[in-house]
Amino acid sequence: MSLSLGSIVEELGGELHGDAALLIEGLSTLEAAGPQHVSFLSHPKYQTQLAASKAACVIVSPQMQSLAQLRGACIVTEQPYLYFARLTQLWKRNLPHSARPRVHASAVIDPLAFVHPDARIGALCVIERGARIGANTELRSRVTVGEDCVIGDRCLLHPGVVIGADGFGFAPNAGAWEKIEQLGAVSIGNDVEIGANTCIDRGALQNTVIEDGVKLDNLIQIGHNVRVGKHTAMAGCVGVAGSATIGAHCTIGGGAIVLGHLALADHVNISAATVVTRSIRSPGHFTGMFPIDDNASWEKNAASLKQLHSLRDRIRALEDQLKKLEQP
Repeated sequence: MSLSLGSIVEELGGELHGDAALLIEGLSTLEAAGPQHVSFLSHPKYQTQLAASKAACVIVSPQMQSLAQLRGACIVTEQPYLYFARLTQLWKRNLPHSARPRVHASAVIDPLAFVHPDARIGALCVIERGARIGANTELRSRVTVGEDCVIGDRCLLHPGVVIGADGFGFAPNAGAWEKIEQLGAVSIGNDVEIGANTCIDRGALQNTVIEDGVKLDNLIQIGHNVRVGKHTAMAGCVGVAGSATIGAHCTIGGGAIVLGHLALADHVNISAATVVTRSIRSPGHFTGMFPIDDNASWEKNAASLKQLHSLRDRIRALEDQLKKLEQP
């Protein structure tokens, strides 16, 4: 498959500097691109790679236009990374697709579930009683949607996703555990994408809620009664414990943990591997991790950390004594 530079700009906009008739046969990184590829420069720190790139055309910002033109054709746009994202969408739309049924023959759909006629259901999916799947939503292979769970329009669930398994609820009873039945469901909005093998538990009483535009990576655990605000994105292996509330437009880095019953405001960014142990009431970038070191140094520093509380008390006592000495 190939697209001309002219057809790309006609579809996506931008300002082309180069031959509109030049055919492009693929998309690639600056380093790996050949003379048949389009690439992009998203950050000025990669401009040395731009100069050395063999790409037929590079998508750049206005600030990088002069440098890009020194090496060849370019498309100039205010947001090169966003433009490249839309180019990947255009490319995929033009790829040849073999005809396939909207519902795979191996899928199991309860008669009391509702699947919109425009939805696509992959191989070995299970959709249980009372579940609802919206228009133009796609469930890839082996997705399970539990009873009464709702998935909105234009969503994409990758292989192995489980929506609506029981939340982790047990009451202690004489040294054993008594199950708390999970009577809620899961409600997922529109334009949500959920990565492979991610699990979203049903609520204990009220629903677990994933609002419009949320993007979840692979292997994420969302506990019962969690609420995730619009357009929040989480990287792989994030864990969100029960009844936490995540605001809109947040980002949570890979492997981070949000403890139960906490609240994060809108526009909060959590660094990878951070453990969120308190609510965050204002927007900002938050990090909480112990830096990596050789093991011997790490053990010494970890031992010192255990003494911080007593050291703080000793410093306060010394400050109080100093203040008394300074008094006339």
